[in-house]
Amino acid sequence: MSAVPPRMRGGKARIKPARKHGPDVSMDETWAKLSRNIVEIQNHNAANLSFEENHRYAYNMVLYKNGDRLYKGTRQLIAENLDKLAKEYIIPAFPTHVSDDPMQKSQEGERLLKALRKVWDDHTSSLTKLRDVLKYMDRVYAKNADVPEIWEAGLILFIKHIITHPIEDHVISAILTLIQIERDGFTINRSSVKGCVDVFLQLDDKGHRETISIYKRDLEPAILKESDVFYRREGERLVETCDAPEYLRRVEARFQEEESRTHHILSTLTTAPLRKILEQHLVSAHLQTVISMSNSGLDAMIDSDRIDDLARMYRLFTKVLTGLPTLKKALRETIIRRGRQINEAGTTGVDGADSQEEDAPELSAKAKGKAKARPPNAASQTLTLALKWVQDVLDLKDKFDKIWSKSFQSDRELESSLNEAFETFINQNEKAPEYISLFIDENLKKGLKGKSDTEVDAVLDKTITVFRFITDKDVFERYYKGHLAKRLLTGRSVSDDAERGMLGKLKVECGYQFTQKLEGMFHDMKLSADAMEAYRDAISKNGMDQDIDISVTVMTSTFWPMSHTAVPCTFPEQLIKAYKSFERFYLSRHSGRRLTWQPSLGNADVRVQFKSRKHDLNVSTFALVILLLFEDILDDQFLTYEEIKSSTSIPDVDLKRQLQSLACAKYKVLKKHPPGRDVNSTDSFSFNVDFSAPLQKIKINTIASRVENTEERKETKDRIDEERKHQTEACIVRIMKDRKHMTHNDLINEVTRQLASRFQPNPLNIKKRIEGLIEREYLERCEDRKSYNYLA
Repeated sequence: MSAVPPRMRGGKARIKPARKHGPDVSMDETWAKLSRNIVEIQNHNAANLSFEENHRYAYNMVLYKNGDRLYKGTRQLIAENLDKLAKEYIIPAFPTHVSDDPMQKSQEGERLLKALRKVWDDHTSSLTKLRDVLKYMDRVYAKNADVPEIWEAGLILFIKHIITHPIEDHVISAILTLIQIERDGFTINRSSVKGCVDVFLQLDDKGHRETISIYKRDLEPAILKESDVFYRREGERLVETCDAPEYLRRVEARFQEEESRTHHILSTLTTAPLRKILEQHLVSAHLQTVISMSNSGLDAMIDSDRIDDLARMYRLFTKVLTGLPTLKKALRETIIRRGRQINEAGTTGVDGADSQEEDAPELSAKAKGKAKARPPNAASQTLTLALKWVQDVLDLKDKFDKIWSKSFQSDRELESSLNEAFETFINQNEKAPEYISLFIDENLKKGLKGKSDTEVDAVLDKTITVFRFITDKDVFERYYKGHLAKRLLTGRSVSDDAERGMLGKLKVECGYQFTQKLEGMFHDMKLSADAMEAYRDAISKNGMDQDIDISVTVMTSTFWPMSHTAVPCTFPEQLIKAYKSFERFYLSRHSGRRLTWQPSLGNADVRVQFKSRKHDLNVSTFALVILLLFEDILDDQFLTYEEIKSSTSIPDVDLKRQLQSLACAKYKVLKKHPPGRDVNSTDSFSFNVDFSAPLQKIKINTIASRVENTEERKETKDRIDEERKHQTEACIVRIMKDRKHMTHNDLINEVTRQLASRFQPNPLNIKKRIEGLIEREYLERCEDRKSYNYLA
């Protein structure tokens, strides 16, 4: 019986079957020869065999319907060889005794793993050669019989005869032991573990609905189970024995170790589930504990500027779902707590004051001779507290800005939480708007000396950052307007560019309407300078001589904060003649206008003759009026407080401040009888002819307060409340005029939104203003009682 096989494709030579043999005899002999050669291949003697001959044997057996015999026989030889390899290599490598010595356990585990890998390499080496010899069987018989090809069959046999109980259990145990030894800080032979892991990854379990590797079925669950137990205990141990920075360092090191382990000795398939175990037991389970650790937690790290440790905390916390919310909450709490401490320090001291020297207190702080140093007055303390409060807030903001950018990777969620915390504690200080205005005032009056424009701009920029958190911006506007007015009128602004720069920053933050009146003040200053130049030209042309050279600033009443509160004063004849001359000139150029003089805001330069020398004094207008009273009296004569008051008509509060400046401060150009620091209505005053000072020009600062006392603060609050009523009503009318009809809730929400740029309105106050507008027939309530109509 003979047959001619089909010609092979590609023009290659055909392998011809043996001829002239009976099928039974030839197949027995063929299998006998082929089986001996398969055993030789398994014994690594393939170099002495003919590949073509063995291929022909297998070819003929499949061709003559003996494929089943060939397939089953080959599987049997593979199984026998695996059993032999197991007895020869694996069984002798089993651990002989249990030892607690890490090195000995490591060596025993490595021995077993190396034995398994040796068997695998031996098996796959011979299996590769068999696959080449039995290629025709795989292509024809295996396909028709629906059985695995010889390579797949060989892997299945490897699982059955090698990866089986108890071998697999011992191998998995050895891998787990080596991993644990490495986790404990000892060095292992990673290649031995990696070799067996690769074996498990290449072996598939066909019994599942979906093919799954032995690694995924058996080894990975065991690794994850052991890891879960280990890291639960590890987390508890580290929390008990480490401070927060050390805990974070250890935890981050564990993440890096496991990342490296899954990449180099396990499988990247295990990276995600193993990372979840670490996240659960080392991060999630101890979030609040680590943050709250005394002397080392979040507060301590912030206090000591531990940027790296905070960055590590951020990296670890953001790995888990609850980490960032926990960190946000803790940061908010620590900022608010620190801010409240700043607030408490900023309100500790005297609330309000009746007097304080403007800019530079002239009361001596150093004791001279036997005299004791005078304690700072109340307003001076308040100003100091205000400046310190703003500086402390700026320092706190700088600290957290640095942490946010360097440790928290400029996280936008955290930024929002930080800003909310600053806004919370800043607005808890009801004096915050006044304090910020005082801080800006101090910097624009004094702070520019010795500072570059860049440094000044940086200070003002940081101040704007704090201003941005204020909800009552209209309160700040009132204080800032008053401070700016005094700077402009007294010529104490060191830099006009800095003033306008600050104005520009405020406009960016709050819009044109917020700075409209402030810009009007600058415009008045320019117009006044032009008017004075024209006045002096007119005097010069008319040949008019004046004993007093005056300089007048004309303030538009709606722009300036103090223009509506003119303080009475009886001027001497010389001053009346000077200001009447300017009045005639100004009113001749502007019809329909009225000038109201504000002597409390002016100043004067006057030359005074004392016994030893003359001095040029710079004093307030009130002080000039007082000094002129002493011009025509004898040196040994004096005027009582009541006489001075009657002659000048200056109110008591202002009169006492002026007399205190002239008689009780550093430069005593008047003598007070009896001597003392405070001025009383029973005192009397005389000209100090013996006064002398090293400087020719002397500025006598008015003891006046830039800080409000309690009564003034209450007055300011009442005015602001009244202004808010009008602003709220105007806003309601503006909205309803545009919408015509709105529900109550929608109107409340829209009014709140539009007024938020100036202050945070109370819904109850909005409701009262709505009721007032209904009474005045600007609005009407609809029948549903829940909405309103606009009445044209």
